[in-house]
Amino acid sequence: MVITSNQISPGMVLSIDDQIYYVESSTEVTVPKGVPFIKTKLKNLISEEVMEKNFHLGQEVEEVALKEKPLEFLYLEGKNYLFLELEELDEILVPASTVGDKINYLKEGIQVKALFYGNTVFSVELPQFLELVVIKLEDLQSKISVSNASKIAIVETGAKVEVPLFIDVGDVVKIDTHIGEYVQRI
Repeated sequence: MVITSNQISPGMVLSIDDQIYYVESSTEVTVPKGVPFIKTKLKNLISEEVMEKNFHLGQEVEEVALKEKPLEFLYLEGKNYLFLELEELDEILVPASTVGDKINYLKEGIQVKALFYGNTVFSVELPQFLELVVIKLEDLQSKISVSNASKIAIVETGAKVEVPLFIDVGDVVKIDTHIGEYVQRI
């Protein structure tokens, strides 16, 4: 859908030079002896680079709609991650660069939300909370004090999480995947 630059607002997704950008901010700038323009901060949804771009007032821009679909993680295939698209039951390969550090919390069967533009996945969002089994505890390097009574646990997905001292190998812990922190023992 073609819009004018005056309509650009944060949260929109734009197609510029065959790249897809998320609008982080948009401001109309007026200069005393110049032509007003729209100053935007854009995040490339593939490379995640953030850039500033200016548009003339009334300049045509293409807004795109991303579609959200549920996916279920199956397994790692080469350097890509194989997911099952739950609505059409299609298998979808997602590049490691799109998954990023979220792989630290992926295990078989976990459902995620993915944003698509056409057949391309631009982002994968984990559930906020996951319950994972502690498989190993790292040795404490005499860092324990009254104010810092915790240790590092490695969970079944390979993620390292700071947990209280009472957590043992085999315990199931609830983790907030958005901030990578322990919530509670299950």
